[in-house]
Amino acid sequence: MFSPKKESCLGAAGAGIASTLGFDGNTGSDILLSASEDLKSARHNRSLPERLLITSLLCDSVVIVYALIAGYWLRFCTKLAKWGINDGVIRPGDYAGYIAFGAVSLIFMMAYLQVYDRRKLLRLRSVAMQIIKACMLWFIGFLSFSLMFKFQPPISRIFVTLSAFNVIVGLLTWRWMFHRFLQKSAIAKNLRQRILFVGWNEESDRLTKGFAADWAHPCDVLGCVTSSRARFQRKPNVRVLGAYQDIVDIIRRHAVDIVFLTDVNCVKGEIVGLANLCEKEMVQFKVIPSYFQILVSGLQLETVGGIPVLGVSQLPLDLIVNIVVKRTVDIIGGFIGLIFSLPLIAVFGAMVYLESPGPIFYRQRRMGRNGEPFDIIKIRSMRLNAEQETGARWCVKDDPRRLRVGAFMREWNIDEVPQFWNVLKGDMSLVGPRPERPELIENFKEEIPHYNARHNVKPGITGWAQVKGLRGDTDLNERIRADLYYLENWSPMLDFQIMLMTFLHRDNAY
Repeated sequence: MFSPKKESCLGAAGAGIASTLGFDGNTGSDILLSASEDLKSARHNRSLPERLLITSLLCDSVVIVYALIAGYWLRFCTKLAKWGINDGVIRPGDYAGYIAFGAVSLIFMMAYLQVYDRRKLLRLRSVAMQIIKACMLWFIGFLSFSLMFKFQPPISRIFVTLSAFNVIVGLLTWRWMFHRFLQKSAIAKNLRQRILFVGWNEESDRLTKGFAADWAHPCDVLGCVTSSRARFQRKPNVRVLGAYQDIVDIIRRHAVDIVFLTDVNCVKGEIVGLANLCEKEMVQFKVIPSYFQILVSGLQLETVGGIPVLGVSQLPLDLIVNIVVKRTVDIIGGFIGLIFSLPLIAVFGAMVYLESPGPIFYRQRRMGRNGEPFDIIKIRSMRLNAEQETGARWCVKDDPRRLRVGAFMREWNIDEVPQFWNVLKGDMSLVGPRPERPELIENFKEEIPHYNARHNVKPGITGWAQVKGLRGDTDLNERIRADLYYLENWSPMLDFQIMLMTFLHRDNAY
């Protein structure tokens, strides 16, 4: 299948492989020497992330210990020492156990939340969010555990609060400096995983663009090779490094870290053979599941009766705990939002009435979770009976149906504020895919792949697609991808991020 030679794959390929790899004119011994050095360097680089993770773990431990010591000093060696202490002087030795236990437990919490993952070495934002989450959980758990078992001397809640603050500031500051060092040095290049595609199709093209758009740049796409049986489904936008038969030489010569198989038309033996080859070369092997053009973030391999089965597992908002958390935030946020939006509703409602006498509010049928219809409430932004002649359709640029004040309201999302009432009723959420009209959905679900998958959650006042500018007369496929990204990556922090971005985002989608 791979046409491996009995002799060394690095030296016996001759001038043909040398030409493929861009070494025209070199002798076979030059190629062998250069390839050997590259392979040695690649093996060294593959151990680099592990060493950096150990370094970060050790430095995190030092920062945490000093942060806890600083918490002790602030609590018992400053003017704060006079607050609420009735048992005399608290010596450092009395709190040594608390400091040691606190440091160890926080390190374990950060490890549990996968802070020490090689894929996050270049992702400061992701690491920072996980550190904050770990510190908040540690604060609650550390204080509860210490108070529950009545240790002596009793733990000071002020000490725990100060220590948590110190730890967050200390870890984020040190991690920021560490990340700056990685990004500015040549180390960053060695941390990026080198990727080779076998075959080329729409998914590999999209994945490559995703790697390029990632601000952390965790991957370098080296290029692709032809698949074993089929030609490229589309013209590659990366270098073609050679033929499938030369893949052994290409993997070794270019120090590949990950091989992506895009051609799922390969027979079973060829796929297994490629997977075995990657295992021998200590290269990760991954398959782009072209047959699974669905919600694929939950696509996992599980064992049923001893047989491996590939399927979609639970999404984050399928878990009851996450549903309760999201609904709690919706109730609190919906109540606060409705109270604060009442003046806006009164002012702009009056302006609408003066320009176009009639009802201030506009009710429209929309599709909710699991396809259940509901009536959405908006401040009317168009003249009365605007769709009587045209029927249901989207608003477009310079739509003649809009009121003058309606154009301003839509630009700043003011017409949406009455929907806080829909949130309190449970029809909607603060954040989620925007609800669409049933008349339009009837066509969309047939024309747009995975459209109805967005109805697995409640629609929202705002969403990931909206803060990305995908609203109104914009590309539906891009909007659906944004909605699916939200479903697959939901977390409370993502919801808060979208809410914050909504206030900073000026909507220009008509």
